[in-house]
Amino acid sequence: MSRIAKNPIVIPKKVEIFKNGTQLTIKGDKGTLITYLHPLVTVDVKDNILQVETDKTNKTINSLAGTTRAIINNMVIGVSSGYEKKLNLIGVGYRAQGKGNLLSLSLGYSHPIDFAVPDGITIDTPTQTEIIIKGCDKQIVGQVAADIRAFRPPEPYKGKGIRYSNEEIIKKEAKKK
Repeated sequence: MSRIAKNPIVIPKKVEIFKNGTQLTIKGDKGTLITYLHPLVTVDVKDNILQVETDKTNKTINSLAGTTRAIINNMVIGVSSGYEKKLNLIGVGYRAQGKGNLLSLSLGYSHPIDFAVPDGITIDTPTQTEIIIKGCDKQIVGQVAADIRAFRPPEPYKGKGIRYSNEEIIKKEAKKK
């Protein structure tokens, strides 16, 4: 079995796990997440510790056990504390404004861009040039952040565009005469 799959997952007190066949439901303060397990991967819960086990002879199932453990761990963290991504808008006149379940972006185009926020995600705009995306599903939070960034990715000469708060842009040198 993989090294990742061998590590047990400690379940916080406010998180509940229900197993119904191959369906695994994890419920916590921030929400409820559902995943489906491979039939050859088993999950055992004892005394707030979750262990992923599998048939040790099949190499592909062993790798699947590590992936399953990582997904379940991300779900447990998501329903207990949640995930967030921060985006910064760099550029003159670039603005973001949250309107209910719409995010209105002004990115230097001839028209504003309205982004529909998916269910389970909240978007805050503390300032006009800062976007904070929060949710309990790590994959959806990351995908929403990538979708918003794709409207105007940072360009390599001046660095203008939408970037993650911890992203560093390596600027190219301009042409010389």
